[in-house]
Amino acid sequence: MIDLRSDTVTRPTPSMRRAMAEAEVGDDVYGEDPTVNRLQERAAEIFEKEAALFVPTGSMGNQIAVKLHTRPGTEVVIEERGHIYNYEMAAMSAVSGALARPVRSGDGSGILRWEEIRAAVHANDAPYYVARTGLVALENSHNLAGGAALTRGRTEEICDGAHSLGLPVHLDGARIFNAAAALNESVAALARPADSVMFCLSKGLGAPVGSMLLGPRDFIAEARRWRKLLGGGMRQAGVLAAAGIVALEETPPRLAEDHANARRLAEGLAELPGVKLDPERVQTNIVIFDVAGAGLAADEICARLRRDHAVLCSGFGDSIRMVTHYDVSRDDIKRALGALRQVIKGM
Repeated sequence: MIDLRSDTVTRPTPSMRRAMAEAEVGDDVYGEDPTVNRLQERAAEIFEKEAALFVPTGSMGNQIAVKLHTRPGTEVVIEERGHIYNYEMAAMSAVSGALARPVRSGDGSGILRWEEIRAAVHANDAPYYVARTGLVALENSHNLAGGAALTRGRTEEICDGAHSLGLPVHLDGARIFNAAAALNESVAALARPADSVMFCLSKGLGAPVGSMLLGPRDFIAEARRWRKLLGGGMRQAGVLAAAGIVALEETPPRLAEDHANARRLAEGLAELPGVKLDPERVQTNIVIFDVAGAGLAADEICARLRRDHAVLCSGFGDSIRMVTHYDVSRDDIKRALGALRQVIKGM
């Protein structure tokens, strides 16, 4: 089986399994798990933030940040394909009483400019009867924009503009290590201007469970309270944190291999009849391609790939998403392309 549905499907590496088996543990609700504490300290060090909190999921990390940055009745300005808006079950309204204000990127890249965000902001100069903006949310890399990477300069531009209006910025950096590898930047540089940042251990980095929320020390202290309120207080969580430490130290240097495989995949896909894709826009490990001209719905193509060729991918609308990761080899890419070629040829 070649699983290209997501980079969340990876299995723990042998070194992660060893670290998990040998992890020193304690009760993290009491702050006494030494391995969790080491993970949090190491993450804060890498990102050059004051503090970090280990959370079960990226969605929980994002929603805690939204809660702490906003008040009920305020809006969160976000790119229209952002994960926080589309795939977190409207939690910003359920948990924080906040409303999303989606904005379309003018060039279709998914990467907003400050001018586009500013046009959607309701600051102190807005009429009293409209909802005030409480937060600007960014995503790096941008999942539904095909893994597009947000540059340091663009992030600084947006954060400077938001801060000039007294608005905080939260960075959903679920795959920020992929963005850093693609841009030849450090994750600290990409995250520095943001008031808070979340990143996933369980996506490109390959750990089995967990994400990190980072920010000022007081912010993270309050985030710990909300993690508990939302059911995220874990006990001997060092078993999971141990894999996260290995992921932080071992995986980033090899992310370029995933990106190279994604580019090979994109170049092969672009040659297939009925497929619309510009390989030059594939920056990281996510490949999204249009199959409207292939003569069969995306979901049906995915179903045939699974049934007849043991290739897994995700369809939505007229598009299919394939994601490379360390459990997908160069040979797997060739096999997946051959399978898709057969499916399209058969149609």
